[in-house]
Amino acid sequence: MKALTFSSFGGPEVLEYIEVSKPEIKANEVLVENKAIGLNFADIYRRKGNYHLKGEPPFIAGYEGAGVVVESKSDKYKVGDRIAYTDVPFANAEYIVVPEDHVIPISKKVDFSLAASVLLQGLTAHYLANDSYAVSKGETVLIHAMPGGVGQILSQICKSKGAKVIGLTRSENKLQTILETNADHALQLDDNWGNKVKEITDGKGVDVVYDSVGVTIMDSFEVTKDTGTVVFYGMSGGDPVAIDPRMLMDTSKTLTGGDLWSYLVNHHERMTRANALFELIEQGKVKIKEPVSFKLSEGKKAHEYLEGGKSSSKVLLIP
Repeated sequence: MKALTFSSFGGPEVLEYIEVSKPEIKANEVLVENKAIGLNFADIYRRKGNYHLKGEPPFIAGYEGAGVVVESKSDKYKVGDRIAYTDVPFANAEYIVVPEDHVIPISKKVDFSLAASVLLQGLTAHYLANDSYAVSKGETVLIHAMPGGVGQILSQICKSKGAKVIGLTRSENKLQTILETNADHALQLDDNWGNKVKEITDGKGVDVVYDSVGVTIMDSFEVTKDTGTVVFYGMSGGDPVAIDPRMLMDTSKTLTGGDLWSYLVNHHERMTRANALFELIEQGKVKIKEPVSFKLSEGKKAHEYLEGGKSSSKVLLIP
């Protein structure tokens, strides 16, 4: 089979589209022919060597996709079943082995591109708004990097819960993207954004900040009200500073971390959360932008496109 691989760390130029051995399934596994594969920044970090990789090169990145079962050694799934997955390695290939507990069945109403576009980012947004901090009606939410995939879905979920949403972006030309998610306010991350948040909240601060930037962590606390919460779930801008517990005590503020894999611990959790996400989409409460698609063989171009910040929608690889 063909796969998008890399044998050394570096820029998109290290990617190679080559022939590799087709994987074989064991008991309680299915072989899936990929129809659409989600490309994420985590794949870029793996290509650069920022994330630990198991095995020997050539490495195959990718953890998210959707397709059709072509072989099965599972009592639960048969050849022809339409499925998706979001935490299975080696996705950037024509075929992938998926353990039955990681399978997320999809109906014919959910096309492969949508399933591959929404699961990783959508399930992340779902746990952030329901578990890391249970957003309630009337609360004010601040979301960093909102034009990103997680931010757009998180904004819509928070709005569906009756919250007021403030979105942040570094790029002026992405302010409109924030407003398209039904956010109440779109702010550029400049020297004055904190004062603008205070003005919007009449000096009180927000109930919760979702911070995926990292280096902005202390600024996030600055705009959070006393007894409020900062949810830290990423560091796209760099590592955060150390937090003084005394500050948390003096202001009764809460710092919590978030990672999707802490919640997708079994098949029941995957199905329950995925079904809730698809229901929000079906009800029109969460709308997903049309993805940008590249052929799997054009993986270098896809990585350059995503890494260059050119897209405000999901990037897919199509075998």
